Amino acid sequence: MFEIGSSLREARLRKGLDFPDLESGTKIRGKYLQALEDERFELLPGDSYIKGFLRTYAEYLGLDGQLYVDEFNSRYVAPVEVQTIRARRTAQARRQRRVHRGALVATLLGIALVTALVIVAWTGGSPPDQTVAGISTETTPKPKPKHHKKAATRNPKLARVTLRAVHGNALLLAVRSGGPTGRILLQGKELAAGETKHFTRQRLWINTGTPGNLRIVVNGRRVTYPGGKPQAFVVTARGIFPSA
Repeated sequence: MFEIGSSLREARLRKGLDFPDLESGTKIRGKYLQALEDERFELLPGDSYIKGFLRTYAEYLGLDGQLYVDEFNSRYVAPVEVQTIRARRTAQARRQRRVHRGALVATLLGIALVTALVIVAWTGGSPPDQTVAGISTETTPKPKPKHHKKAATRNPKLARVTLRAVHGNALLLAVRSGGPTGRILLQGKELAAGETKHFTRQRLWINTGTPGNLRIVVNGRRVTYPGGKPQAFVVTARGIFPSA
């Protein structure tokens, strides 16, 4: 057991940081950071915000954010709720493992199918050069246009992203265009259950304090992401990737 507030304050002082600097770096209001250091958690909106702010503040100071969240859970969250959180994380981990196994099986089946098609085409296809009634039917592959690669570069595929709150409210600490330093599209927003937000971008950076309550659909296809802890990740047309 350790003191949450005093350890955060000592780490801040060692780095010589003040609250205006921290507010700009973490995108969390200075009065909330002060409340974390004073362990006056009743001044914050709720447990979901506290855990998200704790993780973000600790990691910004170079500390282990999960350690601070666990310490808060052990001291301030009711035992029944802690058990519920652990059970939810276990269930999410099991679902993730099933998804990974399904993806592996699908990949292996796809490889086997492609291999079979190649063998059939190789053994049963017509010779490349035939003559029918004195007319050559030799097939000459058409060269690809030289501008093909450039055109693909000029027209990157956009991601149409829908964020929907499920299983309760979903906390969006920040949504940015491109990455963690991109233009802010949404900040400090708590979606009510059933509420949705839509974005169309090449890259979308999302920092959420309640990923278990957030459903993400990209170009009409639901996508999943690992773990149930507060986290930041990047969404593109190809799927979800951890934030660098």
